[in-house]
Amino acid sequence: MDRFLALDMGAESGRGVVGTIDAAHETVSLEETHRFPTGAVRLGDRLHWDLPRIAQEMGVIIGKATEEGTLAGIGVDTWGVDYGLLDSRGNLVGLPLHYRDKRNEGMIDAVYNRIARAAVYERTGTQTISINTLFQLAAAAQETPRLLDAADTLLMMPDLLHFYLTGVAQSEFTIASTTQLYDAAKHEWATEIADAIGFPSRLFPNVVKDGTRYGELLPVYGAGNVPVIAPGGHDTACAVAAVPAEGSGWAFLSSGTWSLLGVETAAPVRTPAALQANMTNEGGVCGTNRLLKNIAGLWLVQECRRAYARLGSERSYDQLTRLAGEARPLAAFVDPDYAAFTAPDDMPKAIRERCIETNQTPPEGIGATVRCCLDSLGLKYRHTLAQLEYLTGETIHTLHIVGGGSQNRLLNQIAADATGRRVLSGPVEATALGSVLLQARSAGLLGTLSDVRRFVRNSVRPEVYEPERSETARFDAVYETFVAGMTGA
Repeated sequence: MDRFLALDMGAESGRGVVGTIDAAHETVSLEETHRFPTGAVRLGDRLHWDLPRIAQEMGVIIGKATEEGTLAGIGVDTWGVDYGLLDSRGNLVGLPLHYRDKRNEGMIDAVYNRIARAAVYERTGTQTISINTLFQLAAAAQETPRLLDAADTLLMMPDLLHFYLTGVAQSEFTIASTTQLYDAAKHEWATEIADAIGFPSRLFPNVVKDGTRYGELLPVYGAGNVPVIAPGGHDTACAVAAVPAEGSGWAFLSSGTWSLLGVETAAPVRTPAALQANMTNEGGVCGTNRLLKNIAGLWLVQECRRAYARLGSERSYDQLTRLAGEARPLAAFVDPDYAAFTAPDDMPKAIRERCIETNQTPPEGIGATVRCCLDSLGLKYRHTLAQLEYLTGETIHTLHIVGGGSQNRLLNQIAADATGRRVLSGPVEATALGSVLLQARSAGLLGTLSDVRRFVRNSVRPEVYEPERSETARFDAVYETFVAGMTGA
């Protein structure tokens, strides 16, 4: 049986997962070898990723994984939009900044004063959101031009980590598509957008397809000549590949710090209606496109948890969910993507203030506040699914929830009740599962994306949530009020 290592780097934690392919039974089994917090570090007034820690921990993971046997492949996936810069000798130019760094503030208006939003969308099909690479690079061109002058290559985060594994500097399609600087139809860098923001397009690397073999693992890792494969550098691309779906009429929700809710399409959807809805098109694996919306997700709950811990009331996520389940449903709700929730100093306070601004009684206490977050996500899912149906002309009857957030049973039931649709939850380890199977596909062990999903269905049994009619009626009663209080589509 062949063993593949997924180096899955998330916004909260990174881990190594070894997947063993049983080709005879068309199944895959996973074993986590090591996990560590990724997190952000603040240096002065800047928020950075702890890249040295991540790189060091990758070496630990590879060492542990190879203790149990030979690896047939290694692949990295990470979150989107963030990047690092290398000079001509492969040295890092500055420590990569975190997408929640405050330098992005005000950059949306600054960019669209130079190039029309519609023109950018026509080329990239990418949702406007302040964390996007486009706005990060506009800030870099304005604030730190000398770093750009010193650089030779821009690499997105999974590309940068693949570089440290192989010494090969190039970009992979799915992660390049998250930048808002990549042409969704021509599959090339949109250099005129870079020119408009003052970013030197000479820094853009060559882009290769998902599944490309980067090279072999460098000898410094002591693991032998292991192929390093780009499974789909963007973690959402890997997660959606592992959705155990068949046929049509389904949507996916990759649930975690972000809620990525969308559908697969044969080609990017860049219509005026999609622009107005602020939908994004991301490159999928095996020639697919993902039409989706980035929703703030469990970030709201994570930040509430941190705020309560600072006050001496530290609770696990399970405890927070239990308290939310005991609270009155739909007592208050907010748009999860309201600007003040992007990087607040105090999330519960920001939620209370927004409730007051929208003429609601703010939630009091931990359970009520967390319930407000979860109910608000349910309402946002409902609105986004309605937009997706309008844009594609397809009816969505099933919602597949995958990723770490799929363990939140209360949120899964809220999603079913709020949307009035059947919810299938799992696999939890969708990103690692997708990475392993996509590496195996690159190695010739699987053929198509349908094969990948068949292996998933044979290996994982999703949990089913049916909408409860009385609860759906509750969401019906407040839905129009929620939509009226949203600050954008």
